[in-house]
Amino acid sequence: MNNTLSSIESQVRRRNYDNPPLENWHPPLSGAIDIEIKADGRWFHEGGEIKREPLVRLFASLLRREEDGEYYLVTPAEKWRIRVEQYPLLVIAVDYLTPEQILKLTLNTGKQVLVSDPSRLTLDSAHVGVPIVSLPHSLSALFGRSAWYQVAALVDDDGKLPLAHGMLTLV
Repeated sequence: MNNTLSSIESQVRRRNYDNPPLENWHPPLSGAIDIEIKADGRWFHEGGEIKREPLVRLFASLLRREEDGEYYLVTPAEKWRIRVEQYPLLVIAVDYLTPEQILKLTLNTGKQVLVSDPSRLTLDSAHVGVPIVSLPHSLSALFGRSAWYQVAALVDDDGKLPLAHGMLTLV
């Protein structure tokens, strides 16, 4: 198994998997695979933590949530159901691009996401008003506490932050 993971990891380093066209891939369900994403963002396979960052980034790039509410790793030929404890991704850092009025969010996978529409940021009432951001492929990312404090530090005295496509209000 370790040789297989090492081989996959070496291939991952040579390719850019940031935005594969998941919306174009519709293979039949291959089954369930024993992969779970814990609430703290750690990925596990068969009970052991996946510590190879390139593998986590690869798997995260192949992740989508479907209408049935389940999460799947999808390739052009395979679709595997996985388990997600809460949200599959975490926002760990926030920057504000001033002239563009865009939030640049860094996810726990290292991927960066630009947000110019405040409607993509919501509070999840099912989890005590936890802030989340909607992402492509019906995914969501939970804001880590420090990342949400970074957003709060950006708002003005009235609790507002201008974004390119509207006003984010935290009051």
